[in-house]
Amino acid sequence: MNLLVIDTAANLCAACVFDTQAGVERGRAVLDLGKGHAEHLMAVIADALEAAGIAYGDLGGIAVSVGPGSFTGIRVGVSTARGLALALGIPATGVTTLDALACVARERFPGRAVLAALDARNGEFYVARYDAEGVLVDGPRIADFPEARAFLGADTVLAGSAAETLMAAGGQSFDVASTAATADIGVYARLAVRQGFGGGKPSPLYLRDSGAKPQASFVLPRKAE
Repeated sequence: MNLLVIDTAANLCAACVFDTQAGVERGRAVLDLGKGHAEHLMAVIADALEAAGIAYGDLGGIAVSVGPGSFTGIRVGVSTARGLALALGIPATGVTTLDALACVARERFPGRAVLAALDARNGEFYVARYDAEGVLVDGPRIADFPEARAFLGADTVLAGSAAETLMAAGGQSFDVASTAATADIGVYARLAVRQGFGGGKPSPLYLRDSGAKPQASFVLPRKAE
């Protein structure tokens, strides 16, 4: 099966086509945007399909990063994945960024416990803790600095954009697998294959509100009748 994989949860706008039977990637396209995923995602997907030498009709499934991460980026990626899946009549699944980062850590440091941690700003972190077998034992959730630091055992491997902050501020040294806010698109593909499509439609993993509020200062008073 040709699996289309999408990641827009952080700075990257990435897509790849993964052959699930052969276990190999057939084509990819990646832009390091920071912002503007909505304007570029469909072109990135088209480039990945072209690199793989296939068309939309050749796809058998779609996987997408569901966060935590950029609220706008996650929304763009998930809505695109769900829309394409509906239009093509194929299944879709979601993979969390924390699972993907933990996978990077396990591949680099097998047999070790992992703390995947992303900077959530305001002194908070998105965290998920995994044991030495790769089983999720806590999270995903928001934690403050003391809570996140308490997850770090002597043999823990750190992964994610908050790794250096957690290590430096605590005055201890830990192995760090990645300091990025997301994983390579190929990691999402491999996780999606292992995970399958039994979890229902992908949905954004928002661990807290965006903080966006309506612009009440520009609302005009209602005219009396």
